[in-house]
Amino acid sequence: MNKRAYWRGRIVELLRSRNVLWLAGVRRAGKTTLCRSFEDAIYCDCELPSIRRRLEDPELFWRERKGATVVLDEIHRLVNPSEPLKIAADHFADVKVIATGSSTLSARSKFRDSLAGRKHELWLTPAIAADLADFGVGDLDARMLRGGLPPFLLGETLDDTAYGEWIDSYWAKDLQELFVVDKKAAFMKFMELLFAQSGELFEAQPLAAACEISRQTAQNYLYALETTLLATVVRPFSGRYAAEIKSQPKVYGFDTGFVCYFRGIESLTDTDRGHLLEHLVLNELLAAFPRDAVFYWRDKQRHEVDFIIKRARGESAMAVECKAQCAKLDPGGLASFRGRHPKGPNYAVCLDTHEPYCRRFGDLEVTVVPFERLLATIAAQSAP
Repeated sequence: MNKRAYWRGRIVELLRSRNVLWLAGVRRAGKTTLCRSFEDAIYCDCELPSIRRRLEDPELFWRERKGATVVLDEIHRLVNPSEPLKIAADHFADVKVIATGSSTLSARSKFRDSLAGRKHELWLTPAIAADLADFGVGDLDARMLRGGLPPFLLGETLDDTAYGEWIDSYWAKDLQELFVVDKKAAFMKFMELLFAQSGELFEAQPLAAACEISRQTAQNYLYALETTLLATVVRPFSGRYAAEIKSQPKVYGFDTGFVCYFRGIESLTDTDRGHLLEHLVLNELLAAFPRDAVFYWRDKQRHEVDFIIKRARGESAMAVECKAQCAKLDPGGLASFRGRHPKGPNYAVCLDTHEPYCRRFGDLEVTVVPFERLLATIAAQSAP
């Protein structure tokens, strides 16, 4: 069993300060396998009617499991999933609870309580660089083309049928559980177009016209995809400067394998690698930082930085640029950003470097880092 040491460490760390952890992730991301790697935990599959019946009396359920670590897998199958978590947090502090689901807790129609201040949230993303080492996968092209869901990444062949079946299951079991979406053809068309233009600025009206839906319906579809973790909305970072883009977000599909599937990519070109590297870097950042801390930056002169990490109050923002080849790194975007937001670390993630090193462009200092070392380098340079 691949124990995914990075994620096990995050779970253990988070459960030290709060006894309830919401582990979110799309289907087949490996949530169940990860939870079962905690050998001493009591595993409860909420898809089973017998487990759902026991949880009808949450107080009795937790009293019988005092002092234990309990996994409530697929907890969104319960009628009121937040109730047993709230009771555990408020009245059974000696119980450690790992609850898994295929959405964020912002699916208000299903989750009647956001559990604010009572739980930690962790998004199990598709495989990050640390997972590739655990899985024994050394081919980054394979990660880009197949994606980061373990069954697809570790499969023997690239199987389009499996991607189609996954999408059908998502529609039937995840989306319909949380949202009322009547027009399957329109929603699937919207999803296909969104993934085909993944990483670009989001414009609702052209997508709405192509899918023959209203602009508001397009916005609703995006919200559903974001809530069920299939789309990541990256909003613009801005300060008090009029020249900065302040409202239009970028939208990324959750996984490079599905981006390639919707684009019909069967083998990678250098252009594909450069584009998909952005997705891999975003995936790394989402594994380490809250979703609402990750931005992009662009000004009205079209200077741009791929990702900005907004850090704690008093700490300067972190800038991350992605470039397949180090020789083609253009510092213009980073320099323009630092002209308005001085200080803070700058990183350039490149595919053709193997060790981090510092590069200067006039007064601008940039740490060039290989994709596989990004999180480790950030952690090392952020350490006191």
